[in-house]
Amino acid sequence: MIPLDETDIQILRLLQQNAKMSVRDLAQQIHLSATPVHNRIRRMEEAGIIQGYTTKIDFTKFKNTLMVICYVSLKEHSKISGGQFIAAIQQMAEVVECYNISGAFDFMLKVICGNMEEYYDFHVNRLSQVANVGQVQSTFVMGIIKDTGRTLSV
Repeated sequence: MIPLDETDIQILRLLQQNAKMSVRDLAQQIHLSATPVHNRIRRMEEAGIIQGYTTKIDFTKFKNTLMVICYVSLKEHSKISGGQFIAAIQQMAEVVECYNISGAFDFMLKVICGNMEEYYDFHVNRLSQVANVGQVQSTFVMGIIKDTGRTLSV
């Protein structure tokens, strides 16, 4: 971990709101010149705090999609079996997010498919075939109420 000051936090918040914001515009908003802002961004990128820049897409505007939250429990809990599950999930394009969680299940997956038939195929022929998968519980998202894509509260 590297220490971040309030200026670094301000930069991160602004970039979360608009990753396309120019360094010049960022500098104006936080009342610094462009060079120190650029240096701070580069330092946070090199430290891995800023891992990349993405475009948030609303798939429902151009494509039918089914979003599913899958809760997965493993049969065996060991570093090796957990690592094998994680490696398998990393290769599945349908899984757009994966969290290791506490409670009755071990992992929570956010899965995007085109329709129920595609999800069924994913569930039966891919996810359930991963070694050591015990139970899978699927919850179908009926509507998105809030999705900021942010990790810092603004």
